[in-house]
Amino acid sequence: MSDWQESYDLVIVGSGGGSMCAALIAQQLGKKALIIEKLDKVGGSTGYSGGVWWVPNNAIMKRHGVDDTYERARLYLDSAVTYDGPGTSPIRREAFLKTGPLMVDFLERKGMAFEYADGWSDYYDDLPGGEPRGRSLVAKLFNIKELGDWSSKLSRYLGPGIPATSDEFPTLFLMKRTWAGKKKAMQLGLRMLKQKILGQEVLGGGAAIQGRMLQIALRHQLPIWTDTPVTDLVVEDGRVTGVVATRNGQSIRIQGRDGVLVNVGGFSRNADMRKQYQPQPSSAKWTNANPGDTGEVIQAAIKQGAAVDCMDEAWWVVTSLGPDESFPQGAVAANGVPLPFMHHLDLSLPYSIMVDQDGVRFCDEAGAYMEIGQRMYRRQAQTGKAVPAWVVMDSRQRKFYPWGNAMPGQVPQQWLDSGYMIKADSLEELAGKCGIDCAGLLATVERFNGFCSTGVDLDYGRGSRAFDRCHGDPSVKPNPNLGSIEEGPFYAVRMYPGDVGTAGGLVTDEFARVLRDDGSVIEGLYATGNSTAGVSGRCYPGAGTSIAASFTFAYIAAQHSAGVEKIW
Repeated sequence: MSDWQESYDLVIVGSGGGSMCAALIAQQLGKKALIIEKLDKVGGSTGYSGGVWWVPNNAIMKRHGVDDTYERARLYLDSAVTYDGPGTSPIRREAFLKTGPLMVDFLERKGMAFEYADGWSDYYDDLPGGEPRGRSLVAKLFNIKELGDWSSKLSRYLGPGIPATSDEFPTLFLMKRTWAGKKKAMQLGLRMLKQKILGQEVLGGGAAIQGRMLQIALRHQLPIWTDTPVTDLVVEDGRVTGVVATRNGQSIRIQGRDGVLVNVGGFSRNADMRKQYQPQPSSAKWTNANPGDTGEVIQAAIKQGAAVDCMDEAWWVVTSLGPDESFPQGAVAANGVPLPFMHHLDLSLPYSIMVDQDGVRFCDEAGAYMEIGQRMYRRQAQTGKAVPAWVVMDSRQRKFYPWGNAMPGQVPQQWLDSGYMIKADSLEELAGKCGIDCAGLLATVERFNGFCSTGVDLDYGRGSRAFDRCHGDPSVKPNPNLGSIEEGPFYAVRMYPGDVGTAGGLVTDEFARVLRDDGSVIEGLYATGNSTAGVSGRCYPGAGTSIAASFTFAYIAAQHSAGVEKIW
């Protein structure tokens, strides 16, 4: 037997989405769980995220009159997820869809405050079983000062703290265009004034999820260790029985009597792993993933024979950079940490297109962000001219909508001076300044402007789905996502395949057990979240799929490790 300095029933490595859920389940079952986090912040990638769960057939959406079923959700998932891999097996899909609603019920009883993101459509709502009102949940706004001394230890996005939930931003983006946008902006202003008067720090997004999860965990006195990196897995007689970690400068061995759950995120910030597994060109500079997304625990599992899949995938969200991949003004936090702009909502709005160096469009700019990144890489493989690509804007895009951190009507002078944003009086001049094929760009714009007149994008279907339209501008007719490129001055920015985390990893079964290449189980080793090959494979079916899967399979893993036979 090993010499253990600490002993628990379940050792949970990483504190992202699902970790505290698993520890709560373990405690409810009379087990003792420990959460180990290598950074000084608790919450992982989920804390940095938009803070959304995609959970079909959940009780909250049903309270809002959306009648979902397992069968309908399964029809949609099977229609959207066409990749046939070990992570997307039929039994894993069943486990995810049947257990997700149970996980939501459990967390709600523990104190999680959910809201239905009504109108945030499934990303492919036009497929069989798709739900145009959406299946996504967000956490209600949370005052992180309720955490007391722990508030400074919460993992959170380092940009400006805004007291709004993720589903409110599409309306906020229309503050200059619609009465709903103006009303939402006024509500936001009042919230900001209220929190200033009351001395609060109210946040939405991932901080609201993980802030409230941390509050629940502390209320239940769950042990959470920060600044404790795991350096290896302990294996005895073919079974993972614990971990080796560094705590207070000392190496310690921690036993997991029932198992070890890996929930450490992916490897977005590991340059060597990106070079080994990801499509090229690739750079850790382009990511908005958690700083702890470095992959060493995944590598430790691989050394023990763990199978991996989809290692070339990520949760792509395109970003914009200046010459030589420089960060523009506003894309760096106050402490100097880069915060690359993430372009999803602004790309959905009218009066802009994305083209390659030949001036040719290659995607539905208002579509699912993961697919946009995939199409960018596909185009790069075909022509070598799509990384970087270019977003070309009509003057009305800058007049009416935000871009990056610039409000409608703003074009920061530093953006122009640095070459991040290129300005020209004509499309011909713009093409010349950007090195875009002029004839190709003019032909693309002429064809696209015709689509704007008819309201039908014959090439990529922009604005044909409810998902596209819920991020569009309803004041633009006949298609809220289509606005012509014809009023100068014109602008352009370089676009790169950024991400918010990698989407491939350890292969797991329906109980979240890590598998070998031959399909056998590595006893005692469980995994969830971005550490795994996801249940949705190479597709993102709805907002919050990755977070929901992390929570759901952590919920399953904690029960299975404790010997629960019937989980769903």
